[in-house]
Amino acid sequence: MIPNLITILRLFLVPVSVMLIAMHEWQAAFFAFLLAGISDAADGMIARHFDMKTELGAYLDPIADKCLLVSCFITLSIIGHVPVWLTIAVVFRDLLIVGAVILCWVLEKPMPIRPLMISKINTTVQLLYIGAILGTHAYQVWLDVPMVDIWERPAAQLVAGLTLASALAYLAQWLRHLGPDQSEDLF
Repeated sequence: MIPNLITILRLFLVPVSVMLIAMHEWQAAFFAFLLAGISDAADGMIARHFDMKTELGAYLDPIADKCLLVSCFITLSIIGHVPVWLTIAVVFRDLLIVGAVILCWVLEKPMPIRPLMISKINTTVQLLYIGAILGTHAYQVWLDVPMVDIWERPAAQLVAGLTLASALAYLAQWLRHLGPDQSEDLF
């Protein structure tokens, strides 16, 4: 199916984006990241519009999103363009979600894979944040003024707040899914 092929293309853009960021090839990194972001919108739109939704796509799409975002956050953090604390929060949230899904499978109570609205907002804001950082470096926008004071710090705080809200929403959903009989055994 075409949407799944687009999603797989996005997965292949992950190492390309990371390599370009690490090499400080900002314009190429921005373009690769932008292409990945556009492909994220395109695969979903095509799947919905042409009734091409698949179970594979339901798993592949969030995996591709997380691979792209986590890889870019980590790479930009290592080279000093994203605060380490923010990268830790983003990675921890994703590990929490993956761990909860795996634990539910182990407990033989698998959870359906459906993103929450707060998660969609969070992913969009994270994509915009990384895109803005890459675009800023690619086109030398605002590099002669203290960017941290203008937009980076408030944007990082917004990403952190949405990341925390999303993690808490998934945690609440996970505990409700398990029900009182099994969630009590966890604590």
